[in-house]
Formats: sequence, C-alpha cells, structure tokens
Amino acid sequence: MYRYFIQPQLNKFNNSLIGYEMLIRYRETDQDRWTLPESFDNIPIDVQVSLLKATASELALKIGSVSINFNRKQFLNDDIANAVIDAQKKLFPVHVIVEVTEEPGEDTYTLAAMQQQIAKYKASGLQFSLDDVGTGINVYDHIKPLLESAEEIKFAMQNFRAEDRENEIPIQLKFWRDIALKHDIRLILEGVENDVEDQMADDLNIALRQGYYYGKPHLFKLKADH
Repeated sequence: MYRYFIQPQLNKFNNSLIGYEMLIRYRETDQDRWTLPESFDNIPIDVQVSLLKATASELALKIGSVSINFNRKQFLNDDIANAVIDAQKKLFPVHVIVEVTEEPGEDTYTLAAMQQQIAKYKASGLQFSLDDVGTGINVYDHIKPLLESAEEIKFAMQNFRAEDRENEIPIQLKFWRDIALKHDIRLILEGVENDVEDQMADDLNIALRQGYYYGKPHLFKLKADH
C-alpha cells in the first residue's frame, strides 16, 4: 500500500505555513512500518495519480500549495504529465508544484526535452521547482538554462551532509540565495535540524524553510483509512 507523508514548509519570518511537500511511502499489508519505495519508477502511474488527487483534495481546505517529487524520467513521461495536469484542474485554487529531483544517471535527458515539458506543465497552471540544487547533477552549470523557467529552487542540506560536504553549506547557500534573488524565484532551505542552522537561515535572510526542526514528515491519513 502506498500513501503520502507530508512535511510542512514554513515562512519563518511571518510564522505561516506555506505548503506541504508530499513524500510517497510504501507499506506491506502485514507490516507496521512505512519505507521508501525501492524504485519510484516501479510505482504504477495510476496509483501515484489517484493518491495525489485524493491526498491533495483533502488538503485543499487547509493549504495553498502541495509539492510533488519526480525524477527526470517521471517528469518527461507524458502519461504522468497529463494526469498531474488533470489533477491541477480539479484542485484549483491549490497550486501543485512539481519538484524535479536529481538522481544518478539522469544527465542523459536533453535540455530541449526538459524545456518542452516544463512549458507544458506551466501552460496548465503548475509551477516548476528544481530540487537538490548544488548536489549531484543539479549543479549550477547543468541547470542554469532551466532557471528562467523555475518558480522555485530547493537547497537540501541533508544532501551536502551525505556527500561529506557539510563545511561547504554556508558558502553554497549564499551562492544559491543570490541566484534566487537574481532570477526572482523562491528559495526553500531543506534539512534544517537545529538552532544553529535556523540562525544561519535568519542571518542569510532566507524565509522559506523545511526540516525536522520545524516538523517531520507524517502520514496523511485519507478518509478511506478511517
């Protein structure tokens, strides 16, 4: 069984909840434990889409936006795109934000294909977010041509920790903050876990944040679960 866990995204400076990131998880029917799916590509499209619609429609009364993650392969899949566009129509005025994550081996997809698909999403009212900036293949030179099309970038401190690059976080974060200002797009800082990191974001004047410090992902129960 698949369900979405949701994690709050906050504007720290006006103390408001701006949205939720929806993170898909899997549980065997005889297990009590939720885990990351072994492969996101193996989740049937109709399962992802029906779950997205059910979760987002129940969240719609509570929130202005929901974010959903796709790797590049999923993002470029027209069946997924058409289904998410249909979901956006049904969920309006809630904004669906499509986050494109980075995964190994994804540098084979062409810039032209990405730009064409971004245009398709945006023409139907969806927003485009580049996740994991500064790590993996989502380094500046690789994603620079996509920044003009993005409404949002996300800087994931947990990725820098995983790559043993924690000491680079302050300099990299300043760099991406300046990129966001230059392109007039939102910057969400992910992976905030303690007072020191919260203060660093204050000092850099970064309002939008996500992380265990503000709220862990938690299971969003659907009406059908009750």
